Amino acid sequence: MKRRAVLSLVLAAIASACSKFQTYRGPEVTRIHVLKGERRMYLMHQGEVLKAYDIGLGFAPVGHKQFQGDGKTPEGAYMIDRRNPNSEFHLSIGVSYPNEADVAFAEEQGRSPGGDIFIHGKPRKYRDTPRDWTAGCISVSDKEMEEIYAMVQDDTPIYIHP
Repeated sequence: MKRRAVLSLVLAAIASACSKFQTYRGPEVTRIHVLKGERRMYLMHQGEVLKAYDIGLGFAPVGHKQFQGDGKTPEGAYMIDRRNPNSEFHLSIGVSYPNEADVAFAEEQGRSPGGDIFIHGKPRKYRDTPRDWTAGCISVSDKEMEEIYAMVQDDTPIYIHP
């Protein structure tokens, strides 16, 4: 009986250690800054940098995303608006692109602004791709994405700078 209880505890500890879902108990992430030109992302608490990451961007990284399929990562002020625990890209959190101005501009041009912009991991099958490989998303390692997923809550502002 004792042996079974110990085995259960060991298995539970192993399962939690292998889980992609982490717990974060530190200061609240009050905003995210992405500096596209530097390929860096900063999780901030007020004026303090909590964490910094090297990032990959869309396959056409210069300029603001305007249309579906342009390979650009948006620029501007958005919000984290959703999360996907079952993402093809390990874990992902959604960026609220397109906003009203993005939609209006694309419609004026008779085009779609696109969408489904996320911060996400980089699964094994994408490991050999160039640094800027996404369709417009922000990419980090899977391990980093686990940390970000735990730290960043929905409705966190994200500022994406050129």
